[in-house]
Amino acid sequence: MLRLASDENFNGDIVRGLLLRCPEVDLLRVQDVGFGGAIDPVVLAWAAENERIVLTHDRATLPDFAYERVVAGAAMPGVFVINDRLPVGQAIEELLLVATCSEALEWLGRVLYFPL
Repeated sequence: MLRLASDENFNGDIVRGLLLRCPEVDLLRVQDVGFGGAIDPVVLAWAAENERIVLTHDRATLPDFAYERVVAGAAMPGVFVINDRLPVGQAIEELLLVATCSEALEWLGRVLYFPL
């Protein structure tokens, strides 16, 4: 199962729903590990150090910083950009599908946009 980290502004209903549907999901919120208010490059560096794919709604800046890491040759375990207009239930289903049916190596250096 994938190791995930939700950024500070990620929908808490999705986080709670993921954990209710599948308690074994390995998901941390960045604010729970001391990175609340951290800028995107810091969140991405922490996620890389901890081998966690970042969950975000931020289509505007976070993907660009992720690709900058890739171009620079820095570790980037992946970013999942979930459209903030996607219904919560659908977001949970799609994230569970990807988290349980794929391997972390598939997402190295990649940004995936949801809905799938």
